[in-house]
Amino acid sequence: MNKDTHTITIKKCYQVIGMLSLLSVNLVGFNAIAAQPSHLAPSEEDLRLYDIATAPEAKRLRTDVEKLVSFGTRHTLSETESETQGIGAARRWIKTEFERISADCGGCLEVVMVGETVSGKRIPEPTEVVNVFAIQRGATDPNRVVMMSGDIDSRVTDPMDFTSVSPGANDNASGVAGALEAARVLSKYQFNGTIVYAALSGEEQGLYGGDVLINYAKKHDWQIQAVLNNDMIGNIAGINGVINNSTVRVFSEGVRIAETPEEAKQRYFSGGENDSASRNLARKIKTLVDQYMTNLDVILVYRLDRFGRGGHHLPFNKAGYPAVRVMETNEHYDRQHQDIRTENGIEYGDVLEGVDFNFNAKLTALNAISLASMAWAPEPPKGVKIEGIMQPNTKLQWQPQPNKSISGYRVYWRATTESQWSHSRYVGNVNEFILKNMVIDNYVFGVASVGDNGNASPVVFPGAAGAFF
Repeated sequence: MNKDTHTITIKKCYQVIGMLSLLSVNLVGFNAIAAQPSHLAPSEEDLRLYDIATAPEAKRLRTDVEKLVSFGTRHTLSETESETQGIGAARRWIKTEFERISADCGGCLEVVMVGETVSGKRIPEPTEVVNVFAIQRGATDPNRVVMMSGDIDSRVTDPMDFTSVSPGANDNASGVAGALEAARVLSKYQFNGTIVYAALSGEEQGLYGGDVLINYAKKHDWQIQAVLNNDMIGNIAGINGVINNSTVRVFSEGVRIAETPEEAKQRYFSGGENDSASRNLARKIKTLVDQYMTNLDVILVYRLDRFGRGGHHLPFNKAGYPAVRVMETNEHYDRQHQDIRTENGIEYGDVLEGVDFNFNAKLTALNAISLASMAWAPEPPKGVKIEGIMQPNTKLQWQPQPNKSISGYRVYWRATTESQWSHSRYVGNVNEFILKNMVIDNYVFGVASVGDNGNASPVVFPGAAGAFF
């Protein structure tokens, strides 16, 4: 063998050794991948929600609130024939604006006007109460509905005065403008569940619009998972002198107003006073805001509404649907339900100057990320049950869901004195799980559905006390 031939042979040997080494590395990598568990917990983030959280624009909200204020009064009993004044003109403009938004997304919204003739304590003569709403149909779960609502109507000091100028800039043009802006933002996406953007009427006269929409929902077999009632989401200056644009209140019922006597008896012995679907919906909103938004803290108020008062989420609660109220932290009572006037140097009235549109945009974003996450997530588990009386372990069970986008489930628990869920673990795509050495008496438990896109449903407390459907 000559020198050149010897050199070539050595090179070939090194080449073979290198190929074997590379093959060995690849096999090690393959084996490492193959050795991973067959079900990993999906990410708890959906990066799209960061974009949605910054999408609402204060300028567009201001334009919408100014337009609503321009109708003079939007009192439920006000003018309906004029094109420029009264609630009739206002609701027709809202319908046109929803249709414009739909045109921009290729007809992705179904715009509906529906009304019922009602009479009552504050509606002495039969009057048609008309709602305007837009439906963004879900691709895979169209009957499951999450909703954002605001109220069209306004009022002054006398709830029966339907002729005086009643701008209703913050109460509640800010909520209606928020629903319109949320539709602009979210119509750029497609969701699994359906999103409804609603402008309701008759709130100041007795919460009539909620009942009108509930009747429509029942007629069309909607499974209402969540209602976010936005009533006054634009004021940052309180009558107490506090000015703050970084907090928001979310009110929710504790015990379900719709529970039956038998359900109340079961709850009395098993707990659930602090775990209605509405309350866990509120907790879900806070979790999302903490994750995807900055400079906004959600204050969970464990009460239906402000002390002794109510809002347009109440009809939904009465009908058995999860519903919460989203609103500013610092109210200014001189600007609510007031004739426009100045007395002793104090200005009264709900005028445009009382709305902070950057704050209005921030609370609109809260709604948008909440609607989007829940519409992308699977539906909350149904038929959640719990066992563990006089046992060392706690067993949770729920109905399996035939949903291709579902990754699995996450089990939650917390001490009975804690207000929010403190612990959880992903348990995979199963329909029961045993928490070993966790005594049922000492904790509160729940379960949520987890999607393969990083979104999870609100937590469901076992039994009728916490059921969403």
